[in-house]
Amino acid sequence: MTNAKPRHWTRRSVLRLFPGLFASGLVPGHISIVPSTAKASPPFSRFVDVAAEAGLTHTMVYGEEGHITYIVETMGAGCAFLDYDNDGWMDIFILGGRRLDGVPPGASNRLYRNNRNGTFTDVTAKAGLMDAGWAYGVCVGDYNNDGFEDLFVTYYGQNRLYHNNGDGTFSDVTSKSGLLNPHTRFNSGCTFVDYNRDGLLDLFVSNYVEIDLANAPKPSLNVPNCNYEGVPTNCGPNGLGTPGHYLYRNNGDGTFTDVSKESGIAACRGSYGLTAVAFDADEDGWQDIFVACDSTPSLLLLNNRDGTFREEALLRGVALGSGGELLGGMGAGVGDYNLDGHLDLVKTHFQNQSTGLYRNNGKAEFDDVTAQAGLNPERRFISWGTGFVDFDNDGNPDIFVATGTVYPELEHIYPAKYPAHSPRLVFRSQGNGSFVELGDEAGPGISARHTSRGCAFGDFDNDGDMDVLIMNMNEPPSLLRNDAPAGNHWLKVRLEGTKSNRSAIGARVLVHYGGKVQAQSVTSQSSYLSSNDPRLHFGLGTAVTADVQIFWPTGKSETYPRLTAGQLVTIREGEGIVKGRPFR
Repeated sequence: MTNAKPRHWTRRSVLRLFPGLFASGLVPGHISIVPSTAKASPPFSRFVDVAAEAGLTHTMVYGEEGHITYIVETMGAGCAFLDYDNDGWMDIFILGGRRLDGVPPGASNRLYRNNRNGTFTDVTAKAGLMDAGWAYGVCVGDYNNDGFEDLFVTYYGQNRLYHNNGDGTFSDVTSKSGLLNPHTRFNSGCTFVDYNRDGLLDLFVSNYVEIDLANAPKPSLNVPNCNYEGVPTNCGPNGLGTPGHYLYRNNGDGTFTDVSKESGIAACRGSYGLTAVAFDADEDGWQDIFVACDSTPSLLLLNNRDGTFREEALLRGVALGSGGELLGGMGAGVGDYNLDGHLDLVKTHFQNQSTGLYRNNGKAEFDDVTAQAGLNPERRFISWGTGFVDFDNDGNPDIFVATGTVYPELEHIYPAKYPAHSPRLVFRSQGNGSFVELGDEAGPGISARHTSRGCAFGDFDNDGDMDVLIMNMNEPPSLLRNDAPAGNHWLKVRLEGTKSNRSAIGARVLVHYGGKVQAQSVTSQSSYLSSNDPRLHFGLGTAVTADVQIFWPTGKSETYPRLTAGQLVTIREGEGIVKGRPFR
């Protein structure tokens, strides 16, 4: 008991301390609670949007503002952290779109080179990457193993494969690589993945909907799936056709062969595919593929180790909601939220659907633990980019979510319920498998309201904490600098494949620290149609050393004991730690 005077608590403040309480329906909107004498939570990161001073000033044009006619205008795009010039600093690539009636001046995807002083220079034109279309997804990987990261970009229309020439420029090699689309497609997710373990990065591409803008339905109260809450809106995805998905095998000579049919991928129809994440879900040493799908069952493509895949999302617990309901799957992140050494999934959904958390037992058997983790109450916004990231380096991965509407028209009628701009969401790990949502206390970069889509996580200023890049619709992007609290330690691991693909995409890493173990994987795409800093970042809490175990994409494993905290360690497959690769 305490003699403290009772104070008035709001629903939000109680929710932060007792996640899941209001979902039970037992607690009213405002109550009086005697404050606890329990120890206060340690400080958390604060986020400040530094995009403007960093030089990320170009507006990312995407569809009409305030009123959307077709679904191609509203799905938005991803972004990427990558080191395209191999100088040890993360550069930035952001996708954009156009208007229905044409391309406004300056509309394009954007490449920004890191100046190593907190600022960036727009090098889009110099790099040969000026392009304005309906861009959606980006995946990063060194498909020809020449030591420079290449780019693949999906579009409504024709995808693009950009070869990194190693001199600061890129070449569009789509045609000569064999990746031209024979027909217009609504391409969305993509991921480089070495599915056959030959050391070459293959390519998986998901597709969203079948739509022909020349004949597509328009917003109408008289057409099913073309209105929402009594307001005419863009149509779909329900009511539109479900396309197939594609797998391209790397031939090792700069070209790819479509193996969708023989691999079993072509048979996986019936879902509206968005973000694609490749990782070893069942820990058998072979890469599997998860696809977050909108309003239809999500897909888990398990590798049969013979060049084929089988789809088992329903059997494995990641196709639907916990009650068997269809969910509007948008983005997906891979990480180890409960520190059991297995790769779990976080998946973002539509409005009135909470962000889903799926616990993996290491055999690709997932349990929906959304409610137990305290994520259920937050259902206010449509959610997109996401990921497991240890922002405060306490050794427990947190969850980040970017949000934004697809129906800007609704704000005029329902301004409180359906705002056109919404904040970012941060769920802080409590270290016991549960999370607490943070708000203004996480800084102005979190509470600021935008219409966001993809986000990528990386340490752009090389200060030892993870920052966030966000694609905003019809605005410049956001770059959230993480001002993490002092005192906690960290370790970064950068991998270079030799027998495996050079980017080490698909490698699974276990780091042991302070009696804990955490799994991470090198991915080519995650979040929402985006690509993260490939250097795996582990918060270590109070631990000053860590043991690192690497499971390379070829199936081999290596162990490096007692690595000192506070450094970037570059490890080359079969050769060990690479000397002369300083963090700064």
